[in-house]
Amino acid sequence: MASSAPKDASAQTYPIVETIHGKVRGVAADGVSSFKGIPYGASTAGRNRFMPPVAPTPWPGVRDAFSYGPSAPQNPSSMRGLVDPKSAFAAYGDADSIIESEDCLVLNVWTPAADDSSARPVMVWLHGGGFQASSGSPPIYDGSNLARRGDVVVVSVNHRLGALGYTFFAGIGGNDFSESRNAGMLDLVAALDWVRGNIAKFGGDPRRVTIFGESGGGQKVSTLMAMPAAKDLFHRAVVQSGPGLKMNKLSHANQVAEMLLAELGLSRGQIREAQSVPVERIVAAQAAVQIKLGARVPGFVQGFSPVVDGVTLPRHPFDPDAPDVSAGVPLIVGYNRTEMTLFAAGDAKAFSLDEEGLHRRAGRLLDEHADRVIEIFRKENPGASPSELMFLIGTEYPMAAWSRKIAERKAALGGASAYMYRFDWETPVAGGRMKSPHALEIPFVFNNVGPLTARLAPDKPEVLALAHSMSDRWITFARTGDPNADQAPRWTPYTAAERATMVFNRESRVEQDPNQAEREAIDNILFPPNA
Repeated sequence: MASSAPKDASAQTYPIVETIHGKVRGVAADGVSSFKGIPYGASTAGRNRFMPPVAPTPWPGVRDAFSYGPSAPQNPSSMRGLVDPKSAFAAYGDADSIIESEDCLVLNVWTPAADDSSARPVMVWLHGGGFQASSGSPPIYDGSNLARRGDVVVVSVNHRLGALGYTFFAGIGGNDFSESRNAGMLDLVAALDWVRGNIAKFGGDPRRVTIFGESGGGQKVSTLMAMPAAKDLFHRAVVQSGPGLKMNKLSHANQVAEMLLAELGLSRGQIREAQSVPVERIVAAQAAVQIKLGARVPGFVQGFSPVVDGVTLPRHPFDPDAPDVSAGVPLIVGYNRTEMTLFAAGDAKAFSLDEEGLHRRAGRLLDEHADRVIEIFRKENPGASPSELMFLIGTEYPMAAWSRKIAERKAALGGASAYMYRFDWETPVAGGRMKSPHALEIPFVFNNVGPLTARLAPDKPEVLALAHSMSDRWITFARTGDPNADQAPRWTPYTAAERATMVFNRESRVEQDPNQAEREAIDNILFPPNA
């Protein structure tokens, strides 16, 4: 527990809020009060490892909430490309000062004013990094600008990841481990339950909670929409470049659990011992299992991630249709035009493909469909280089296709609306070759462009205007469930008949079924008409 005020405190005040578990003291400056590292669950170490979260022990006195809490233990290589201080994406990584610990069930709150009964909309951010890495603490996720601009309360959450969050021992562990299932997702349910019980004290409205997340965070949003335990804990949802169409099957989850035990040198009868081995061994064993599982196509879930267990997650999030449990929750879902340039950032050859290289890589992804798909994409993008065509194909298969399918199935359910977007603005970083990579839209949504993203999204009028416009759409959606207010153009709901898509760029516009030929080419592979 911190005991000293932050530096440069002369212009700051220190509001105190009483939560269910005890009082917390935050920092108020520049029109926003922040409270960091608030526990919403107890330590997950020891007998709590692999098990559902439990409430934290109430604390006496006032707990200082000046600093981010621990991140979940994770393989440091998982976010290496983003946390490199020389990278344009450095703001997406945790600061070196943030430790990792199994006592990681903490969250952060930014609010224009605490304890003033204003009933502001609440926006709960679920971080990316797949189900394996990152936290709610990177600078790019700072909620100050969003809270200030929108008069909303912003929350970011840390939860268990990887083997510690998603090892499924319920299938092989007997009665003692029958509850060992989807612990990382149950952490998020516990965090949302904390929001329901406490956020009014921070000026938030527990009846207007939006969950939003990118990449793995989008998959977490998708999964929560199919979890009965999360029903009524959130009221709007946003999936950014993380369409969680399907999650793991029981057979795969049981296999992964067996593989983890083997790496630890334990048998089924020794699962209890896995709760006491050093956490570093768990993380190392997780990495070894992932290597043995092999490379995966981005967008497909395997390994340590949620499992359709029939209990906590009764069905796939959006397959074969949208879940009834969240029928009344409106949804925004979308992707960036060239998602795959981020994943190729360390592969110099990916940016200088010739025709042979294009066909070879497309063949690995699409098998016998490759030549036909290349022909269609080239016709639709006549000026694109072989590398650019491969990035577009790799983005459509499956990120864009799955995002649209989620919107389509949500619309077909006949409940709350779905809204589709595509982010087309291109970053100048790396001479412009990155175009519109995975995660680029995050600083625009958080209104954090400028000094924090100097190379990625520089402090220029057109960049600021797009950030204001995009964050305002998210804020309006959080406030009303509809992303339209006074802004033009009007963003109409998505349907299979019209496929209205907001294209965010220097001049944003709504298009009906953009890149239709590309969509149909990939959909015919992923969702064949007669399947």
